[in-house]
Amino acid sequence: MASKANQAVSVDKYPLLISQRYVRSFAPLGELVAKNPLPLLLLFTAALIALLYWFFGTEKGCSIRATGANQHMARAQGIDTNANVVLGLMLSNGLVALSGALLAQYQGASDVSMGRGAIVIGLAAVIIGEVVFGKLFVNFGLKLLAVSVGAIIYYIVLQIVLQLGLNTNDLKLVTALIVAVFLAIPYWKGRAFHGKAQKGGAHHA
Repeated sequence: MASKANQAVSVDKYPLLISQRYVRSFAPLGELVAKNPLPLLLLFTAALIALLYWFFGTEKGCSIRATGANQHMARAQGIDTNANVVLGLMLSNGLVALSGALLAQYQGASDVSMGRGAIVIGLAAVIIGEVVFGKLFVNFGLKLLAVSVGAIIYYIVLQIVLQLGLNTNDLKLVTALIVAVFLAIPYWKGRAFHGKAQKGGAHHA
């Protein structure tokens, strides 16, 4: 007898908010667009970014940002850094739980191994967003948007690599390579700019 914990969730029996069934469904175009969860997820992401932007603009949110930037300096300014660390962990884990719930609804099932590699993917999203949009997005709200776009870019690059015929068992290796490449891009840019500056200085001399 199969365990109930491993049984798929039927979209017909439960009022699920989102489901990938409507993405690949052969329903009429109007119904498919109305039920497609992707526009809803985009609106949900935009609302979440706006809410986080508002919160981190408050006094408490700024103190959390100060704690993350420089805990010793924040403590010197009279900020309770220990409480801010706990609050930051509560907020981040709440967002993880929310995203996990949406993912379980989207896939129609959940498994204990679903979260493997999620930290690396989140790190890749932050790095890619910073590398690609770091100089364009100065505002804190736009930086939050850059993380979401970075996650999309990561999955696009991952799908391109998999389409080239790489074994899906090597996903961890591919993830590490993607992160390493995007980490190296600023270094390569700096070396190229420094080399051009040296050549230009030598030419003028």
